[in-house]
Amino acid sequence: MTMGQCNKMLEEMSFNALFQKLPVGIENFEKIRRDGFYYVDKTGLIEQLLNNWGEVNLFTRPRRFGKTLNMSMLKCFFEIGTDQSLFEGLYISKNKALCDAYMGKYPVISISLKGVNADSYENARSLLKRIVMEEAKMHRIIMSGNRLDDIDKAEYMSLVTGDMGEDTLVYSMKTLTALLEKYYEKKVIVLIDEYDVPLAKANENGYYDQMVLLVRNLFENVLKTNSSLKFAVLTGCLRVAKESIFTGLNNFKTNSILDEEYDETFGFVDDEVKEMLHYYGQDTHYETVKEWYDGYRFGNADVYCPWDVVNYCADHLTHPGAVPKNYWLNTSGNEVINRFIDSVDEPQKLAKTELERLVSGNVVRKRIDEAITYKELYSTIDNLWSTLFMTGYLTQRGCEDDGRYRLGIPNREIQNIVTDHILVKFQGEVKKDGQMADAFCHALMEGKANEVETLFTAYMEKTISIRDTFVRKSIKENFYHGILVGILSFKTGWEVASNRESGTGFSDILIEIDDSDIGIVIEVKYSDDENQLESDCREALKQIKDRDYPQKLRNAGFHKILKYGIACQIKKCKVMVET
Repeated sequence: MTMGQCNKMLEEMSFNALFQKLPVGIENFEKIRRDGFYYVDKTGLIEQLLNNWGEVNLFTRPRRFGKTLNMSMLKCFFEIGTDQSLFEGLYISKNKALCDAYMGKYPVISISLKGVNADSYENARSLLKRIVMEEAKMHRIIMSGNRLDDIDKAEYMSLVTGDMGEDTLVYSMKTLTALLEKYYEKKVIVLIDEYDVPLAKANENGYYDQMVLLVRNLFENVLKTNSSLKFAVLTGCLRVAKESIFTGLNNFKTNSILDEEYDETFGFVDDEVKEMLHYYGQDTHYETVKEWYDGYRFGNADVYCPWDVVNYCADHLTHPGAVPKNYWLNTSGNEVINRFIDSVDEPQKLAKTELERLVSGNVVRKRIDEAITYKELYSTIDNLWSTLFMTGYLTQRGCEDDGRYRLGIPNREIQNIVTDHILVKFQGEVKKDGQMADAFCHALMEGKANEVETLFTAYMEKTISIRDTFVRKSIKENFYHGILVGILSFKTGWEVASNRESGTGFSDILIEIDDSDIGIVIEVKYSDDENQLESDCREALKQIKDRDYPQKLRNAGFHKILKYGIACQIKKCKVMVET
């Protein structure tokens, strides 16, 4: 081991001794509390849940907003035999009367349907059986003693064997609640996390109607007129239409991102983020974290995505100079945003101007339907707007008098996700018209600035523009930079590099043309006003010269180097070239 490796190990040991670990990807409350991980206190949810009281409670939030961790916390609090020290120092511990009445006093059934992801109904049903069976095994203590008679024990055994029939499956959770009540002489709390995942996967794979019937029967039996039930909590991303799943549940309460109750219990609020950043010595990153990961509006609360904040902190503890990332993007499929971008300019679908408004930081005014089924998510543009909102790609900025919501993109991360998908779609359009791309590249190589300008203007007409001054100039420049790269990426024999270090800085685009002595440098500017296009082009050319961006091309043996300054303003551009 080198001296540098030893020093790094000592630094990490010293850090771990000083700070709690960051719970990246850890959703188990007991593990977080017992093993010294940082915990943002959400135990106020327990107090609210009991004070507001609902027999069946559904919480809908976008992915990665702490639903699973909160469900784990609820289980730890209510479950018989819990370790009460896990809650020492937390908010709920201050309410001694509530803790004395409820902590560790109830049998709890806790399942997650996140894993019911199958390509067929038969496989999905098998996975669901397995989940119920594993949960039933966790309660094998009820087989001890004589509180259950032989018939009860036979019923229990039917839940833990692999040959559970569908009739047994749909009654399985109700059966388990009845057995637990009989054994403990206490009503049972039921927790069902990610209840809607089986429906989402069934919709994707063509067995939705069968899965709806199975899940409806399972839920109806355990949640409706179940005398053994104390109360139930379910979580999911979407509220599936009541008629579809929760038929006849008069004891049913839904809390969504539009409701004021519980609005701070999922996700991080501003003070919690500031406290975390301060704890890890990252106060100077606050504005960056806010720009990238804040901006969601749940009820009356401004909320950050906790997955993003935790990952950002973790990255910057090991790599202080790390740039922000789109952490949320890679945590699930992105079917919703793909459908959204693909709808641009289709008849009766999304207007390009609406997408431009969103990317530019403005709002669109739309009605929200929270009770659509998975089969209806993309059936109309109105349903697509609702789906984008409920899944976290859009958030609300208030409500109009007529009931429409003002919807906008929450933050920099989601804006990047949307613009990246727009550029991917644009690249597909470029690929369809190879002649236009060849003409653009030929004009670029020949130094024909006017022709480059004409063709690039035509390309800009094919995609959206970023209009509003709300968006920083660097973001606008990055977008037009992305359009250029999208055009150039299909040219065979051209090596195109973005933001490559050369000279005393990083050039926007460097192009090496194979079997040629020609190299190209491009610097992109965004002009706030059409009258500034020419002066911004000259500024771009001056930057290329002052920072000697052509150095890398000269070192590679290119004798003729074309330097382009390109300035853009909405749908207009100006191109200048120097050789």
